[in-house]
Amino acid sequence: MQVHPETDAASVFERALSDVSPGRRGLDAWTSLLRAHATLMRRLETDLERETGLALADFDVLAQLASAGGSLRMTELAARALISRSGMTRRVARLVDEGLVNRANADADARGVVVALTDAGLARLVETAPVHIGGVSELFVARLDDRELDVLQNALDKVTVDCTFG
Repeated sequence: MQVHPETDAASVFERALSDVSPGRRGLDAWTSLLRAHATLMRRLETDLERETGLALADFDVLAQLASAGGSLRMTELAARALISRSGMTRRVARLVDEGLVNRANADADARGVVVALTDAGLARLVETAPVHIGGVSELFVARLDDRELDVLQNALDKVTVDCTFG
């Protein structure tokens, strides 16, 4: 569908928005959240990969495993991490090939798979964590005061939904 030159696309879009969001309540905040998330994640991903060679999604998998005590069932890891279930399967396979994690059948349920951090994986995580957390501190934490951080956390906790990534 082509928009005619005499049609003001911005006005048409605004009318469509006003039908579901009178006065655009909250839409500017939503746009700011999306922009902040996208730009921060791109920067953190770029910086981590440039400085350590580790992808941010790999760091997330290793960090989730470490935070859970060293191992998780694949389904729990997929629910905690920031990538899709199918993406998790491929990522874990690659991390196994790199020697950073092991994959084994769960004892109680042969259908279940447990992913465990190896010593090499823990060492890689410890090596890369200062770069990632330094970036989070510089790009996010340092730009907000304690009150803003508390308000932001409380607000985001209210809108966090329970879901798994396909």
